[in-house]
Amino acid sequence: QGQLVESGGGLVHAGDSLRLSCTASRTIFSDYVLGWYRQAPGNQREFIASITPTSTTNYAGSVKGRFTISRDNAENTVYLQMNSLKPDDTAVYYCNANKDSNGLTYNFWGQGTQVTVSS
Repeated sequence: QGQLVESGGGLVHAGDSLRLSCTASRTIFSDYVLGWYRQAPGNQREFIASITPTSTTNYAGSVKGRFTISRDNAENTVYLQMNSLKPDDTAVYYCNANKDSNGLTYNFWGQGTQVTVSS
């Protein structure tokens, strides 16, 4: 069974930085695509960034150039470095692990961590 545990959220001012962390069980970390999503009140959950087991990254246009996703294989942890934060970045941020194998999709979510950016 997979498990994802997030940390690092908080309240910051516009222009500040935060780093989110998501630690995964080794079973997930080794061969899953890991990603970050966010959900603001009244909105659907949206994709932010992802990183493959071989460290290929992908970003949503709204965060490209400001956010950086990375992974530490030794610590089984994926990070989201968020710079130049804006009030529109306020949301609950979720870690995700996903894999398609033999026609089946395996998908896990963390519990979410709140990020609030004040103007």
